Amino acid sequence: MSTVSRGASRRRPRSRRAPAPPGPRRAPHDDNAVTLPPATSFAELGLPPAILAALGSIGCHAPLPIQAATLPSSLAGRDVLGRARTGGGKTVAFAVPTVMALRNSGAERRPGAPRALVLVPTRELAAQVAATIAPLARSVGLRTATVHGGVNQGPQVKALRGGIDVLVACPGRLEDLIEQRQCALSRVELCVLDEADHLADLGFLPAVRRILDQVAPGQRLLFSATLDRGVDALVARYLDDPVTLSVDAVTSSPPELEHHAFSVAPHDKALVVRELASGAGRSLLFTRTKHGARKLATDLARNGIPAVELHGNLSQAQRSRNLAAFSGGAVRVLVATDIAARGIHVDGVDLVVHVDPPTEHKAYLHRSGRTARAGAAGSVVTVILPDQSRDVSSMIRRAGIRPVVAKVAPGAAQTLALTGPPVEAVFTPARHAPAVTTRGSRPTASRRSSHRSRSARAGRRSRA
Repeated sequence: MSTVSRGASRRRPRSRRAPAPPGPRRAPHDDNAVTLPPATSFAELGLPPAILAALGSIGCHAPLPIQAATLPSSLAGRDVLGRARTGGGKTVAFAVPTVMALRNSGAERRPGAPRALVLVPTRELAAQVAATIAPLARSVGLRTATVHGGVNQGPQVKALRGGIDVLVACPGRLEDLIEQRQCALSRVELCVLDEADHLADLGFLPAVRRILDQVAPGQRLLFSATLDRGVDALVARYLDDPVTLSVDAVTSSPPELEHHAFSVAPHDKALVVRELASGAGRSLLFTRTKHGARKLATDLARNGIPAVELHGNLSQAQRSRNLAAFSGGAVRVLVATDIAARGIHVDGVDLVVHVDPPTEHKAYLHRSGRTARAGAAGSVVTVILPDQSRDVSSMIRRAGIRPVVAKVAPGAAQTLALTGPPVEAVFTPARHAPAVTTRGSRPTASRRSSHRSRSARAGRRSRA
């Protein structure tokens, strides 16, 4: 059952640059909380047949809890603050009211002036949110576009000039396009902040505020897996008398998700991780650094376990290609940094492995949320070295998790129980040929070998 909290004060007029009021806002579960009957079907909400058909085409046949809880209020035009665990269906929860609001508004499209804005923190999340919204928007004649960094802005500018209804954007590239006068936010009727807790972290917050200060008054929808002070500041400044709905505790974990903590000796870690990645299921392995992700992916491939990497040192084309290989089944293993902890929705991820345990409990929950999504089962393993034990125990406790703890060595029964029998090794030698260095750098072994071969052939020809 969801809870809803309504602001006790009268609705205040929106102020585009009003400072946040002092003092904490009410928590989702306060004295005025009342229960709302959730929607039991999408049809019950009065959605048109075209949108119902589009929802069916993306596999949404009945509302998930966060959708059932928030849609009655968001479709009625209320500002909504929604919280649900990672993988709980938040994207559809804001995609439906966004499309319906624009459909009912009937305002015309204008070049460079989107009618709805969805702000997200990462490129991968932008692509996946756009993929969910696009079929719903097309079903009622609306246009969508996505803007984010890492790619040429030309196609993005062209799409904006052609007139769009829904813009899914990362803050950095959006600010660039605004400064270039390629995009204006004065006609935005509805604004969504997805993964709001992340948008309030890591230096995003100033850019998010600058953007929201330019958005025209209108409906605001804010969704997050966790709520903290950064999110509270955004709520206080930009949401008008919001309905606050929570369908999960902050530290909740799906009942279908099993958590394991494997204590390993330093000299055993590489082999244990290799065994965890060797099963027939789809596995997502998290490392702390970009270098660690690349090194591990290379090590796995050299040992017959094809794997791809995902981290910030890759170009957007490489990131998209590797993610497509993983989601499409060309490879079973994705090795990633926390860039994949949010916004990566791949069906059928059986196992998440924290190769390098995160230091913060929210990161643990978001990483782990890549499996056991939308009712599916999954397992999470944290690999713990002796000197990490105390910190990891504290982090897991803050996450509200009680894992199955075991001391594990290579060949352990606990690993086999999670992965099943290892899949036959597949070797692709060409993948691991030494890289060609740039001009002026020291020749690699392969180049020196090639030079010696050419010299030998020349010597044989001269002797002949």
